[in-house]
Amino acid sequence: MKKIVFCIVLLSFSLTFAQNGGMVLTKSDFGEGTTFSGRINSQKSGRSLTYDEVVGSPYENVNFSLAKIAENYEKVPVRYNGYADQIEFQSDGKVMVLPKDSKFSRIEILSPKQTLVYLETADELSGYFYGIIDDKIGLYKKAKIKFIDAIPASNTYTSDKPALFKKLDPVFYIKVDNRFIKNPKNQKEIIAQFSDKKDELNIFFKENKIKFDNENDLKKLIVFLNNK
Repeated sequence: MKKIVFCIVLLSFSLTFAQNGGMVLTKSDFGEGTTFSGRINSQKSGRSLTYDEVVGSPYENVNFSLAKIAENYEKVPVRYNGYADQIEFQSDGKVMVLPKDSKFSRIEILSPKQTLVYLETADELSGYFYGIIDDKIGLYKKAKIKFIDAIPASNTYTSDKPALFKKLDPVFYIKVDNRFIKNPKNQKEIIAQFSDKKDELNIFFKENKIKFDNENDLKKLIVFLNNK
């Protein structure tokens, strides 16, 4: 009899799991205090501002997109906050913040197809990166958005300058084993980092005019390195 009851319970759980497409995020996954506030402290204004009061946006895409957040979890709508370096997701009509936990370190957005990866780069930009090439030698992009506080008018002849979000130039990281090459500047730097491929790289750079601040050019370089 106990065997029958156990099988029924197991079958019920399996059906629920299958219908949902995986486990549902619960408070045990992300704890208390992770509800998205949508506010930012403005020292110059002397108060907390809502995102709507700030010119610009902390998001590259303000819309939520369905994403796979981890193995065995149901897909949820997410968006990336480039100012706070957070993954926000929708749950029961609320906007929550995904914990920076190892099991949620790879977020695969379905449409438009993008991957966000949590990387420990041992500098001030550690956090979420867009995975451009996820291979033995990887290419990742940091899309940072900066908050610039409001500037009150200095006299009656000037006007207040509102607070704003400013999109910064992307920062590219090349990942080799457990080390990172941050924003490579030129051919010499790459050849020094891959000295075993010096001859091949010299030929590659002669045949290809690589701009090191251009994502497509860096992709071409990383594809070449992975094939050597």
